[in-house]
Amino acid sequence: MSQQQGFQPANLGLCTFAIALGVFMQVLDSTIANVSLPTIAGNMGVSLNQGTWVITSFTVSNAIGLPVTAWLSRKVGEVHLYVGALVFFLITSFLCGISQSMGELVVFRTLQGLAAAPLFPMSQVLLMQIFPAHRRSMALSLLGMVAVVGPIVGPILGGWLTYDYSWPWIFFINIPIGIFTIVIVLQQLKEKPHQPVKAKLDVIGFAALALGTLQVVLDKGNDLDWFSDPWIVGGSIFAAVMLIFLVIWELTDDHPIINLRLFANRNFCVGTTLLTLGFAGFFSINLILPQWLQSQMGYTSVWAGLAAAPMGVIPVFLTPILGRLGTRLDMRKLAALSFIVISTSCLLRSKFNTDIDFPSVALVQLFMGIGISLFFMPMTTILLSDLSGPAIADAASLSTFIRTLGASFASSITTWFWTHNASLHHSTLTEHVNPYNPIVNTDSLNASTLLGINGTITHQSYMMSTLDLFNILMWMFVVLIPFIFFTTRPPHHGRTSGAAAH
Repeated sequence: MSQQQGFQPANLGLCTFAIALGVFMQVLDSTIANVSLPTIAGNMGVSLNQGTWVITSFTVSNAIGLPVTAWLSRKVGEVHLYVGALVFFLITSFLCGISQSMGELVVFRTLQGLAAAPLFPMSQVLLMQIFPAHRRSMALSLLGMVAVVGPIVGPILGGWLTYDYSWPWIFFINIPIGIFTIVIVLQQLKEKPHQPVKAKLDVIGFAALALGTLQVVLDKGNDLDWFSDPWIVGGSIFAAVMLIFLVIWELTDDHPIINLRLFANRNFCVGTTLLTLGFAGFFSINLILPQWLQSQMGYTSVWAGLAAAPMGVIPVFLTPILGRLGTRLDMRKLAALSFIVISTSCLLRSKFNTDIDFPSVALVQLFMGIGISLFFMPMTTILLSDLSGPAIADAASLSTFIRTLGASFASSITTWFWTHNASLHHSTLTEHVNPYNPIVNTDSLNASTLLGINGTITHQSYMMSTLDLFNILMWMFVVLIPFIFFTTRPPHHGRTSGAAAH
């Protein structure tokens, strides 16, 4: 795939807005259903545990669809693939909304995840092609902002639509946005040239993508108590064997579906690793903070979302400035500053207590928004800086795929640590409630009192586990800082500044 740098749409701003809207839908749909799960499960007459397949089916199929994106773009062209994916996405969104059973909804969510897979990588490539080299950092900043704002808006919008209207509207809302996007993209990019490339599909590599099995293991591990469940053990063994086979096959095949040879490039290797770990940390913060606020601090899903939302305020204003100055700045220093700010925000959260109020939580989120603004554009510019031509599309798909997998690992590990560590703290604190502790008044101990004490201990245990998690994340970001400078400084001409990681 050539970059076709000579083509520009009639209205660059409108075209960019439409492409970003398409990405926004995909990012939004990865989180919008989360707060609606209890309502969906209740309406469908299934347990909440069964209802989580609405989330699992989307993430698994999305991860499987990502590696084939570069091959499809070479066959049909970036514009046709992007628009085709949007049409398929709208159809599956409508089918999700009219589903009458959980089985139907899971099937349609699986198809929706497949449809969503090409949207982010193709938006990267399209913006690289339509923007002049010196302005690509602006496009990158816009996608970075979408990547931050989407997951924040999702739960808030999902809660509002579910409780004030009905849960199908979390899917129907995609339709008018998608139609507008399709019309504008076709209008602006219909003349964009494309030379189809006859590339052989790596069927064996695609079939070996047992990472789909790994995604299911990661998503369902906590629900099934991990390796105490034989299904998780079997799935993990199968995924490990197939993953080893996949790596060997992809490194030796002439037309690999996943171009692992890109890791021979230092900037791509280090940049993708740091992007994945940094995003995993960011994902963990946004996963646990709302859960803690809802389960332990009495927040509703909407108010928990509003407490996290200030993180998206500063990126809205700062990213356009960074976009304009991007070609003059050292991306490595911006990324390092990003990790410093996010690490400091984790330090501030590690000082929280059970009396923390809404403004205090929101202010820390607002502060972290500075770090998030400085994270996506620099890291993606670094990892793509030494690549050109077809390698750009391969790298965009691969980095997004690895980032998605990293987020799945982060979700599973973070949730397991938070609940398991809370249990350990609960056991430790409970040991002090005994007749031999002089502080304990054994005469007043009855069933009601013990129940109240247990509730207080549980409350404090989750508080302590939350603080432990933020301490770990703080040190993780600190440790990552020096590795940024293992990369070489990207050139100033912005050759690869047109992509962003989600």
